[in-house]
Amino acid sequence: MTSLNLPLWLRFVLLVGVVGLAAGASLFAYRYYTRPVTLSVAVGSIDGEAAKAMSAIASRLVATNAPVRLKVIDSGTALEAANAFSTGKVDLAVVRGDVGDLSQAKAVVVVSHMVVLIVAPPGSAIDSIDKLKGRRIGVIGGEANAKVIDVLSKEYGLDRQKTFKDIPLTDARRAIQSKEVAAVLVVIPLAEKYLSLVRGFSQQGPKALPILIAIDSAAAIAETERAYESFDVPKGTLRGAPPVPDDDLTTLRTSLYLVANKKLGSDLVATLTQTIMSVRREPSGRGSDFRTDHRAQHGSGCVSSAASRSGSRLQWHPTEFHG
Repeated sequence: MTSLNLPLWLRFVLLVGVVGLAAGASLFAYRYYTRPVTLSVAVGSIDGEAAKAMSAIASRLVATNAPVRLKVIDSGTALEAANAFSTGKVDLAVVRGDVGDLSQAKAVVVVSHMVVLIVAPPGSAIDSIDKLKGRRIGVIGGEANAKVIDVLSKEYGLDRQKTFKDIPLTDARRAIQSKEVAAVLVVIPLAEKYLSLVRGFSQQGPKALPILIAIDSAAAIAETERAYESFDVPKGTLRGAPPVPDDDLTTLRTSLYLVANKKLGSDLVATLTQTIMSVRREPSGRGSDFRTDHRAQHGSGCVSSAASRSGSRLQWHPTEFHG
């Protein structure tokens, strides 16, 4: 076998070239395997705050050079976000536990808790769901609250078609004042921003006290409908003096989840969860105005009115999902 007697300088050049190629290949491989993974997430809410909350998280993930990034898609409503998720158009979605087909969902974190409030105008003689039979209930949120309407109709013997009527948020005050509806049903976080919207459904004054109607069969409903739990709205939640409600009031509560498609790898979902929790703990992290009240974190009203009215940022935390 004939050996090549290459000049020393050529051997040196070849060696440098080989080392350079190896280093370049290693750098390419490193960047390829460590590049951030971008996941699409569908969100939707009646006021757009859900999209703002997720956009704030997405911005923090970029700023902190996180291994997972989010592409936020505003679907307009919670139902459309759930539909986008169930049809496989997105990797993630922010959804309510009682909305849409979540059979392929794997929970990442709980975003907030949503409380069912049925509100009658001041001076109304209606103080129970039974007294709403034969009357109209305006429903804010449309099809997103279809499940709530179904369980209430079944539990209390209400005629779904004749009792419930979808109304837009902007039309709630007019519908009540014109007596088009006898009460309004809305599902919201117990945060000041949303409670202010509820107060705006009717005229305010020292003696003009809106009436919150209890769902006294909440515990029975929760036993058969796993998306819900019984929850006590604390005294003075809607108004402090005089307090509305005047005592803890039983109703239903559901959760708002960030969910991932089951097809995503467990390691990727775990990384996403850890990354989001890390970002939310950062003092410099900026959230949105989509807040949840301290009271919403407990099954009973164990926080004083003064403390709870101040509100707090969303309490994201890992969870098990029973979709």
